[in-house]
Amino acid sequence: MLDIDKIRKDFPILKIKSNNKDLIFFDNGASSQKPKIVLDKIKEIYETKYANIHRGIYNLSQQSTKAYEESRKIIQKFLNAKSEKEIIFVRGATEAINLVAQSFGLNNFEKGDEVILSQMEHHSNIVPWQLLRDKLGIKINVIPINQDGDIDLNNFKKLLSKKVKLVSILHVSNALGTIVPIKELISISHKQKIPVLVDGCQSVPHMKVDVQNLDADFYCFSGHKIYGPTGIGILYSKKDFLEKMSPYQGGGEMISEVTFKKTTYQEPPHKYEAGTPNIVGSIALGTAIDYVKNINIEKICKHEQNLLNYATDKIKSLNEVKIIGTSKNKAGIISFIVKNTHPNDIGVILDNHGIAVRTGHHCCQPLMQFYNIPATIRASFGLYNTLDEIDSFIDALKNAINLLR
Repeated sequence: MLDIDKIRKDFPILKIKSNNKDLIFFDNGASSQKPKIVLDKIKEIYETKYANIHRGIYNLSQQSTKAYEESRKIIQKFLNAKSEKEIIFVRGATEAINLVAQSFGLNNFEKGDEVILSQMEHHSNIVPWQLLRDKLGIKINVIPINQDGDIDLNNFKKLLSKKVKLVSILHVSNALGTIVPIKELISISHKQKIPVLVDGCQSVPHMKVDVQNLDADFYCFSGHKIYGPTGIGILYSKKDFLEKMSPYQGGGEMISEVTFKKTTYQEPPHKYEAGTPNIVGSIALGTAIDYVKNINIEKICKHEQNLLNYATDKIKSLNEVKIIGTSKNKAGIISFIVKNTHPNDIGVILDNHGIAVRTGHHCCQPLMQFYNIPATIRASFGLYNTLDEIDSFIDALKNAINLLR
């Protein structure tokens, strides 16, 4: 079991008051809080090691470059990628998906080709493909889900054809918590030689992810959800794709030689990292991942499952509440609605108790349309959350329901 008291001391923000109450942070699905070791690393780099990377021959630049590339290796080992050259620093999962859409899709898809998404996708895994559809005339097909929020693999298989050029799908639903059987889905796709892009934003912080074991062609996540800084994320891609794809952006660093007639590009991953990158964010992300590794991702997963099970049982006891997304295979996310009450009203009252939850469509409007609801209240758990916090949350939720009757 985790030493939660010790872990909580690592997060300075958990000591603050919110509306004169102890902060209970249940919005980890949107973004997680940062441990002091990450905050200290950001400060250290800016104060003692900051310089632009890969360009300076002077000592400070060399130190900064070394720290930047060491972070890449930390992430490579964390995901079990074959090589650090398969790890690309991006601004977040949104940029990673756009990169694949533009560098892979734009150059490999033709009018009439198909991309498969799921009913549960975040807008960041819908809109880039719609932009590509508008440019090329491709078709987007959607894997349906059932009322529990599960994908039916038989329905998925029916969508596969020679026209399908990519499956782009989340690993864990940010709105429901559903864990997609991603390894099986990838295996089914690969039997028809269809590559798969996986949005791992809600999986990487909460469970062991091995990209070689999954056999994912592309896998991405955002650093701010795994206790790292904002504005930094990762795209993993198999080497074969990176070598064949065109650059996503042009500029400094990604070039080998430039003339006014022609430009040649560096080898991956630098081919896809144009301009001055988020140097400090990249280094601090490595620190955040080391922090998670030292705690042990399997222990984190077990702890969060205990929180999920405990909270689910408590919420089920409330007659006025309905859970949206009841898959038997879920990560630490609970979405729910209160009968005859708008989610925002519940969220405001919970906030008055110092409890931060997310209310709204969670950037999943097509999913909300499937359930015929405008929004849900979402509680999403992280490694620093406790059973006592859930008890306080349930008490506050009961209070909110009584006030709004």
